[in-house]
Amino acid sequence: MKKKKLGNYPHTMVVFSITLALFIIGLFGLLLIHAGKLSEKVRENIEMQVYLERDLTEVQLVRLKKTFAAKEYIAYRNDTAQVRFISKEEGAKEFLSDTGEDYTAFLGDNPLRDAYVLNIDADHSSSPNLKSIKLDLEDIEGVYEVQYVESLIESINSNIKRISIILLGFASILVVVVIILINNTIKLALYSQRFLIRSMQLVGATSYFIQRPFLNRAAWQGIMSGIIASAMLFALMQYAYHEISELQLLRDDEQTYILMGALLLIGCIIGFLSSYRAVRKYLRLSLDELY
Repeated sequence: MKKKKLGNYPHTMVVFSITLALFIIGLFGLLLIHAGKLSEKVRENIEMQVYLERDLTEVQLVRLKKTFAAKEYIAYRNDTAQVRFISKEEGAKEFLSDTGEDYTAFLGDNPLRDAYVLNIDADHSSSPNLKSIKLDLEDIEGVYEVQYVESLIESINSNIKRISIILLGFASILVVVVIILINNTIKLALYSQRFLIRSMQLVGATSYFIQRPFLNRAAWQGIMSGIIASAMLFALMQYAYHEISELQLLRDDEQTYILMGALLLIGCIIGFLSSYRAVRKYLRLSLDELY
């Protein structure tokens, strides 16, 4: 008959269970990361139309562009300020293309103004900030009027806030469920060791000596499970990016690596604490209570 070793309990079953739990929480974490990136992209596409005074010189137009680009609330992509100039001639062509009506034919003149279209940074896209930005831009010399679709912006911000609250609520519930699942898995695995723990107590082993192999094993199982869960998530992401190329726009490697590191830490900490609680429980039980 094979002799039982202290801290030796079903390894594969525990690692599989913890890996599955961490994979689920990692999957939801990826959903939150991509949802956050999508929210950021939507907010960065918020535009303000800055209509200019008539008959501005080229020098004045260039100076205005530099002034706009220097503002802290302007969105940047690839180190380029998202400031786009639309001349009144281009505006007339767009209007003709959209409506099919050439108003210059009966007006005899182009009543549109030159304009700059500004993309606002996601961090400054709340409704109060946009109102302040509008006032700030209208104070700049050469600016005639600033417009943006206020009702649409409020609707976008409201929906993003509502979705974020719902996702965070689900994430909180999921974390609690995963902690309970891992805790119960380790408790069940340690159940088979309860008599061995009592035997060690009876021969005079200290609590620390008895707990140490269980805690070390549980911590390594948590780390191993985190590594396997992270590898599975990475493989799933690469497959998703290959199959749906548009998802690459929502990719955030830095946050993804932080998530994977968090899975290792969560697995290690929960495994350690769950094992500590379970062993302490069996150390305190009387012989009759072990049956």
